[in-house]
Amino acid sequence: MARPRTLALVLGVSVLLFAAIQLVPYGRNHANPPDGSLVAFDSPATEDLAKRACYDCHSNRTKWPWYSNIAPLSWRIQKHVDEGREKLNLTAFDPAAKEMSEAAGEAGETVTKGEMPPNDYLLAHPEARLTVAEKKTLVAGLDRTFAAFAEGGEKAGNGEKGAKGEREDHERGEDKD
Repeated sequence: MARPRTLALVLGVSVLLFAAIQLVPYGRNHANPPDGSLVAFDSPATEDLAKRACYDCHSNRTKWPWYSNIAPLSWRIQKHVDEGREKLNLTAFDPAAKEMSEAAGEAGETVTKGEMPPNDYLLAHPEARLTVAEKKTLVAGLDRTFAAFAEGGEKAGNGEKGAKGEREDHERGEDKD
């Protein structure tokens, strides 16, 4: 009869730990900051696709689902949103910020490579899953929207290819390792 008692003890301790981590305040500040400089998308189609697939982490217009209040999920979601906004904020765009201008120049490339949106985000947000055609439309639109950063920022600065040129090499199988 030790087995049911051990199981009950493990379950009780697990419930207590789960309740205790709910007291950690990180991950519950869901006040979206006000918008700043909005990105001027090349077309309404690009903007619509970006809103669907990118805005929850890369804007000040995050939609916070109910589970974003439950630790430890709240911690991971808050971290994703904080990092996403810092790297590239589509509703508070600061081209003077080096990290943001670099991310802007690489936005299409990260979508092409399947790095964005992340798989764990897609599990909970099926509306962010883009078809192949939608992904191509978004990539082309991001390339046009952020052309100055992909070409001017990277190419002009050090003579290397911009994000678009690297992506074209990748698509042709000409990656350099």
